[in-house]
This record gives sequence, C-alpha cells and structure tokens, in this order.
Amino acid sequence: MQMDLKVNFIRKINGGSLMKKTKYYPLVYICSLFSGDVENNVIKAQKYSRYALDEGNIPIAPHLLFPQFMSDESERRLAMHFNYVLLGKCEEVWVFGDYISTGMAEEIKIAEKRKMKIRFIKEVPN
Repeated sequence: MQMDLKVNFIRKINGGSLMKKTKYYPLVYICSLFSGDVENNVIKAQKYSRYALDEGNIPIAPHLLFPQFMSDESERRLAMHFNYVLLGKCEEVWVFGDYISTGMAEEIKIAEKRKMKIRFIKEVPN
C-alpha cells in the first residue's frame, strides 16, 4: 500500500512516467531580516521563499523554521550554527531587502568566504 502511494506520487511529479527525470531545483539560501518587526519579516521571508520557488529553486529559509521550536534568547548561537550548515548546502545565497542586519552580514561573510554566488534583491514582484 505504502509503495503504491510512492509510485503514484512519482508518476504525478513526472507527468505519468516513472522513467522521466524531474526538473533540477537548486537550493538557494534565503537571507532576510527576522528580528525587529518579526511578524512582518516572517511574511516577507515567506514571500521571498515563494519567489525563489517560482524562479525554479528550492528555498532554504532557516529563520522560518528554527524559531518554531528554538528559543531566540538561549539558543540563538546554536540556531545560527544550524543556519551556517544549511547555507553550506546551498548553491547560492539570495539577500533580500535594503537593510543588512548583523545576522545577515554574518551569513553574507560566510558565503563570500566559501566563494558562493550571492544575489542581492531589493524587491520581488507581487
């Protein structure tokens, strides 16, 4: 039963064929503000992630994930370490907005050190 679900899911993704390969979606790291106006910044990060997906990428936005179950005050350093690990798995870093926070600057610095492609995007279309 479980295998049938997987096969049907693969067929749906591949347009009915098990042999046809799916499109390649590179991982891109979403670098945007989180602290400050958290509620608004989360909405923006969701919008940026959707934009990356619409551009044919898999968005990685750890600031949308880790705050769901980690304390910003006591576990911030650990969360930032996790961010850096995920950043290293991505092909590119996309920096959104016109303000660079301290945390964003650290992520950009690491990406530069790793010689990763970095895109700076001021705004995304609605």
